[in-house]
Amino acid sequence: MDYLQVNRANWNARVPIHVGSDFYDVRGFKVDGRIALTPFEREEVGDVTGRSLVHLQCHFGLDTLSWARLGADVTGLDFSDAAIAQARALSDECGIPAKFVTADVYDAVKALGERYDIVYTGLGALVWLPDLTRWARTVAALLKPGGFLYLAEFHPFGDILDDESGTTVTHDYFDPDPHVWEEAHTYTGSEILEHQTSVQFQHGIGEVVSAVAAAGLRMEFLHEHDHTLFARYATLVADGKEYRLPEGAPKVPLMYSLRATATT
Repeated sequence: MDYLQVNRANWNARVPIHVGSDFYDVRGFKVDGRIALTPFEREEVGDVTGRSLVHLQCHFGLDTLSWARLGADVTGLDFSDAAIAQARALSDECGIPAKFVTADVYDAVKALGERYDIVYTGLGALVWLPDLTRWARTVAALLKPGGFLYLAEFHPFGDILDDESGTTVTHDYFDPDPHVWEEAHTYTGSEILEHQTSVQFQHGIGEVVSAVAAAGLRMEFLHEHDHTLFARYATLVADGKEYRLPEGAPKVPLMYSLRATATT
């Protein structure tokens, strides 16, 4: 199976559904000036005023344009031409300067032809990549000396637990095989997807950190977070825009973030 072709068709089909969904709240972004980033992302990245930032696997650009609203000079890259078309339209409609490029993440160095102060990768990106060593080398090649990678992701430990309570290990954390999914819906609602097959790849924390280190980046921090952004388990309790395990329940990591610096 050509994972790239299959996943591109799946994500092209998701784009119009996501743009119209309450989950992404595009209207709030356009009308109310909403920032579509988590508080911990903004805090851990810090002031981006005047800094060049490339967002790999940017989807239709909400996070990318949020960094622009915070003062960064932004570029977004995604393999979905439908997503990039929406990102450009949103940039124009909101009057937020940004550059958007259609390319596979592994081709980013050639497609972009530039180096950046910050390489940002947001939530839900790494599961679509089969080779993290190659990804980390791509990141390193995109960074200026002294620039840094900032990654925020859903924690892989959370994906091995049962969907109902999040208390029972039901999947193999070290499973190296691609996972082929047939799902009629995307995560934002009940609309039927035209292309329902996707291929995903599980990556443990050790694999991520090792790939980043092997690419020559110096790790600054790895933070684990006890909340997530959706009802990953039926028992999770909404806390504003976040979801947490019930009070008194043992906590498990549901998201993580890391920052690593290019030394040369």
